[in-house]
Order: sequence, then C-alpha cells, then structure tokens
Amino acid sequence: MVRPHLPLNALRAFEASARHLSFTRAAIELCVTQAAVSHQVKVLEQRLNVTLFKRLPRGLMITPEGEALLPVLRDSFDRMADMLERFEGGRVREILTVGAVGTFAVGWLLPRLPRFQEAHPFVDVRLSTNNNRVDMAAEGLDYAIRFGDGAWHGTDAVQLFEAPLSALCVPEIAARLREPADLLKETLLRSYRADEWGSWFAAAGVVAPAPLVRGIVFDSSLAMMEAALQGAGVALAPPLMFARRLSIGSIAQPFDVHASLGSYWLARLKSRPLTPAMTAFRDWLASEA
Repeated sequence: MVRPHLPLNALRAFEASARHLSFTRAAIELCVTQAAVSHQVKVLEQRLNVTLFKRLPRGLMITPEGEALLPVLRDSFDRMADMLERFEGGRVREILTVGAVGTFAVGWLLPRLPRFQEAHPFVDVRLSTNNNRVDMAAEGLDYAIRFGDGAWHGTDAVQLFEAPLSALCVPEIAARLREPADLLKETLLRSYRADEWGSWFAAAGVVAPAPLVRGIVFDSSLAMMEAALQGAGVALAPPLMFARRLSIGSIAQPFDVHASLGSYWLARLKSRPLTPAMTAFRDWLASEA
C-alpha cells in the first residue's frame, strides 16, 4: 500500500499546540518560533481542508475536527517514542508484561527484581498486580503469577513454590493466645476463599464450629494484612510473603501451624509463543524460587 507523504512537522506542531492551546508555548517546547508553529498548523489545515483551531485573543480553542485528530496523533507519537526508547546500545529492548498476585509482587518479587534487571538489561518489565483473578488475553500479559493448583484453562503453568498459610496478627493479640483454639475467640479476617480457616483449624487439630467466620471479605492478602496490622483481627496468609514484617516484629506468627492450599505458578497462554524475554524471565524465576 502506497501511503501519502505525512507532514510530520505540521502534525507535531498541531499536537503540541492542542496540548498547550497556545502557539507560543508549543513553540517553546519544539524550540522553534511562534510564527513557524502557526505556519505549520496552517499548512495542515489547508491540506486537510478543515479548521483545527479557532484563534482567540488569548489563546486557541480546538474545533471538533481538531478533537477528532488529536487522540490519534497522541497515540501514534506515544507509540513511536516508546519504540525509540527500546533501542539502547544497538539492541532493541524487549517489553515483558507480567501480572502478579499483589502479595507475591510486594512480598517476594519486588525485592528480587533488580537482580533480573541487572542480568537482563534489555528486558523492559511492565508489572501489574491483581487479586488472583486475571484475564491474560484481555490484559495482553506475557505471564501471570497466580496462586492455586495450576489448572487454568488454556494455559501452561510452571510451579514456583508452595506458600502455606498461617495465622498472623499484631504482637498484642499474639500475646493473649496460648493454643490454636484460642483463635476462636478472636476476629478472624478472611479472603474470598471460604475454606481457608477451616483447613487451618483442621491442621491444628481444632474442631471449629460452622459457620466459622463472618464479616468483611478481603479480595487480597495485602488488604487483609493491612487490617491485621491495624489490630482489626487475625489474618491467614503466607508468612513467606510477609517475612520482612515478621523480622521487624510488626506482625507475629503465634503458632507453627500451616495449611497448604496451593502454590504460586508462572502461567502463560498456550497461544502465546515464547519470546527471548519470556524465556529469560522464566529461567530466572526458576533459579530464584
């Protein structure tokens, strides 16, 4: 397909003028004169046979035609800038998009991620967090790090490690707990997985009444742990993900009892072919785990 010559200078002048609603401020940004910017916009208007701005005594007002053109140009310029930034040292930086359970991202991945970046400087990691419910295709993810049994439709999943759950609370609450059954008198914070506390009490050899817990349901362990840190109750979460809190004493693990309900997995869509960046990240995660 033969494309018409694109008046890039004129398009850039229009985009900057539209952001600032001023030829003068656009000229300062583009390091040219105000007259040059005004001329370029006029050239573009003549080429398109539309009016893009209404010239006012104290600035510009964009027209409906200009409003229609602006988002297309912004997206195009942003994409070009993103691609140019990916060239470094004669190599193209590869973008790697990873979605991770918030607990895993904060408690395990982020402290280690600088080591991956140091070993693989040409991989540009884009990290988003979720509450374990994720649509990899809709979000355009290369990988999702999830908690569960690894059986997600249409995905290949590599097990990283188990993360057993245990009771965690502030030291003030822990001080009044003598045995696991004492927890039945406390406020038990819960996630959307209703079987967790029942499994923990079974592992502790405690016969717990049903229904066991009532109250607020948290969609992430991070939010639940924040409530626990404020003394709102006892959380059931993986101690491994909150090792720093445990080490400084802001949170306590009153009993060495664990419930294993799943593992962390590195998952990708079967339809998504492996890239060098994906392979590097997978191998690095395996070595760290």
